[in-house]
Parts: sequence; C-alpha cells; structure tokens
Amino acid sequence: MKIKLLGKNLDDIRPVLRSFGLEECDRDFELIVTHGGDGALLGAERDYPGIPKFPLRDAATASPCPRHDAKTRLEELVSGKAVRTLLPKVAARARGKESMALNDVFIHNFDRGSALRYRVRIDGELYAHEIVGDGVCLSSVHGSSAYYRSITHSLFRVGIGLAFSNSTEEVNHLVLDPGSRVEIEIVRGPGLLVTDNALVPETIPVGDTVELYQSEQCAVILGLDGFMCKNCRLLRHPHKQPFSGMV
Repeated sequence: MKIKLLGKNLDDIRPVLRSFGLEECDRDFELIVTHGGDGALLGAERDYPGIPKFPLRDAATASPCPRHDAKTRLEELVSGKAVRTLLPKVAARARGKESMALNDVFIHNFDRGSALRYRVRIDGELYAHEIVGDGVCLSSVHGSSAYYRSITHSLFRVGIGLAFSNSTEEVNHLVLDPGSRVEIEIVRGPGLLVTDNALVPETIPVGDTVELYQSEQCAVILGLDGFMCKNCRLLRHPHKQPFSGMV
C-alpha cells in the first residue's frame, strides 16, 4: 500500500511501516499515516481533505497502552481490521470563502485587551442581540471532547455544539440540530476566524457576518478507536479521572 507520512519524529516510525509493506511516497498515495497527536491528524485533514487517515501516537511523547502500540495497530490496518469511521466536519463561510474543520471553528477577539461583541442568529431567528466575550465556538461531535469541553465542561454525542467563551452575559451553551445554521455578526471587533489548527486566521471586520454550520463533507479515519483509547489517555495524564466522552 502506498502511503504519505506526516507528523513528527518520522524516522522513529519509518522502519516499522516498511516492515508492514507500507511504501512511503508523495504522489498517488491511498492513505495518509499521521505520527504524533491530535494536531497531526487535524493538520493532515486540513491539507489533504477527504483522503483516508490512519493516526498513530508518537510513543516518544505519548506512550500507548499495551493494546495500541504501533505494531499491533499496523497489524489491524494491513489485515483490514481497522474500523473505518466517518467524522462530520463543521464549516464557516465568511467573506465569500468556506473553511472546514474536523474539531471546531472559533471566532476570537482580535485585540486580546478588548472583548469581542457579536450578535447571534440561529436559523434566521435572533438568539442574542449582543454578547460580550472572548469569542464563540461551533464544534463537531468529534470536537466536543476538545475546545468545546474546556469551555462548557460538557460533551455531546449528536448534533453540533455552540459555546460562548468567557461571556459577560448569562447565555446558555447549545447543542443544535446538525442542519442548523448559525450567523455571527461582528458588532465590535474585528474578530479572528480560526478553523482547527489553521496556520493563518481570517480577519472578520465589524459589520460582517460569519455563517457556521455542519459541512456535508466527512473525514475518513481508520482505527480511530485505538487512537482515542481511554487507557492510553490515562498513561499520558495519570492524574486525571477516566475519560467518559467520545472514543
């Protein structure tokens, strides 16, 4: 199988990949193998959307549990036993351009010394005339265990999540139908639109509106269960309680 390898400490994993007959190349590859953490997977989907991904943890920085070392997981891949998962993405449309994310899209305050003011409409109806805070996040189900969770201290398993970061108003975080459309109008800004770990944020001037929604596109991930293993996570963060969210 022809693969493209992305991530960090790649020389550590190359001999293992070759031992399984995986040929590394830059063209006509069937699969992208990411070596690292969540950021490596997000970056690979950002740069190569739609191509199947197989994520491996970098053992040098995130030791796996005995069930999910690289050789065991690669055996599952080459034998066809790696579970195929489709992950819906979320998207933002701003200034005529659509940007997509595997985890979340976020509109931040541009000036860290000044709060962002924004108006929220959901499916064409006004939800909040003006919210003052650090920003607003639309999360996918997969992303509910990332930035969304750090803001809301909660998770969700269906739909899309709308979270308001450090707002001065009492405003409820929401889990919406996946077909919902959210409009964020910048009242005082500008704002910064960020999708996952995008390298260059988009500046959103005052008066502009950003539309947030679930994309029709999905990411294709093989072996996600082994990559998101609860026991592996506990080895990396032994002081934390067992993770009860998405796997």
